[in-house]
Amino acid sequence: MAQAVPDEVMMNADLIKDLADVAKDKALRQGVLMRIQETPNSSELVTYAPFTLFPTPVPKAVFLQALQVQIHFNTLVDKISQDPDFLREALASTIAVDDFTARLFRIHEQILKEGRSQSIVLGLNRSDYMLDQKNGKSSLKQIEINTVAASFAGISSRMPDVHRHVLKVAGQLEQSQKILDNNAAVGLAMGIAKAWELYGSDRAVIMFLVEENQRNIFDQRFIENELWMRNIPTIRKQFDDVLKTGFLDQEKRLFVDDHEVAVVYFRNGYMPENYISEQRWDARLLLERSRAVKCPDISTHLAGTKKVQQVLARPGVLEKFFPDQPQIVEQIIATFTGLYTLDMGTEGDKTVAMALAAPDQFVLKPQREGGGNNIYGSGISQVLEDGKDGTERMAYILMDKLHPKPGKNYLLRRDAPLEITNCLSELGVFGAYVRQGEEMVMNKCVGHLLRTKCSEDSDGGVAAGVAVLDNPLLI
Repeated sequence: MAQAVPDEVMMNADLIKDLADVAKDKALRQGVLMRIQETPNSSELVTYAPFTLFPTPVPKAVFLQALQVQIHFNTLVDKISQDPDFLREALASTIAVDDFTARLFRIHEQILKEGRSQSIVLGLNRSDYMLDQKNGKSSLKQIEINTVAASFAGISSRMPDVHRHVLKVAGQLEQSQKILDNNAAVGLAMGIAKAWELYGSDRAVIMFLVEENQRNIFDQRFIENELWMRNIPTIRKQFDDVLKTGFLDQEKRLFVDDHEVAVVYFRNGYMPENYISEQRWDARLLLERSRAVKCPDISTHLAGTKKVQQVLARPGVLEKFFPDQPQIVEQIIATFTGLYTLDMGTEGDKTVAMALAAPDQFVLKPQREGGGNNIYGSGISQVLEDGKDGTERMAYILMDKLHPKPGKNYLLRRDAPLEITNCLSELGVFGAYVRQGEEMVMNKCVGHLLRTKCSEDSDGGVAAGVAVLDNPLLI
């Protein structure tokens, strides 16, 4: 892959040291911040969020393809969330063996039985891709779609100015002008604001449901700030706050700390460890039963599972959601890579045999979010050898391993050495949609995220401490 700067810049140790100092200071001035590991709930001591020294070149055609297909992925996720028969059938094997997905599904079933209390649906998602290299060509291939707590829209909105400044200081003025603006935080806030407006109460608040450990608070603050600028009040609460003070009135309006809640924006609740007690599951059910707009609601949360992703790749499935729209089906399918079932039966047995014969060619994916969960290489062999004849394997799907072309960059992390690194990048595209009843009120692609990691690291995101923030430099 091409570099953003020539070798004489990349290999000039003194210049690189100066540029790294310039870059860190610019990042701090732009608000590219995280709290430190030692005090994750205090803003007394903060550091820059990790990022690359230079932007990473990305082919313009592939980047535009990712933006253009996003509104179709928004529509697809929304259609899946409205199809209980599809979700039931797609997740049947998974919920038989994966307790976390099963618990979410039981809440989904209870809400269906009671009847949804709110006709407004808000989706803020992020579709993640890598550029797979085959025969000298880059093709856009989807890794996953995140329908819950898709992060880094806030901080990534501040990254373009950091890299523009670094390139200018490095004498690369022409390159600096190729970095696009990125207004992902504004776009997500627009979606939340529209849902709040449709809810119809000026006094009601947006509730950010957040984790106990809040290192990544500044990413969320950018979205909060956009809402406050529109005079829309926000509060930050945890599951335990909902347990202590949350209740529904006779009309199923949600109140927390005596605030009526118009929108619950989940930045928590996507991992098993978020539910350390039965009471937290009770809190999730309370939120789902309420009239508040949920982002995501439980069925949209389930639509983002890996198992659903695998089922969608089966021949003929997408056509059910886009009848008489072959061009949309084609655009979505073009982003799919090989996805294989591990259900019990002949097809699943073939998948196991294929994976054991060439484990380095695949990724084993559990139904988990948050980075650091996927299994590679010898780990695949170990999991499938141990459980090839048991139902435990149904908790996973198998995916072709993608082969992006590595590039060279410097990864700037607190207290890490400054050294040139072979890197791989992952492109995320943010989507926002709002539906009221049967009417799609808003459906937009609202921004992007580029994350880069050392090519030696198999898995993990920025919050997981593996990847760093980046910008695409369109070529």
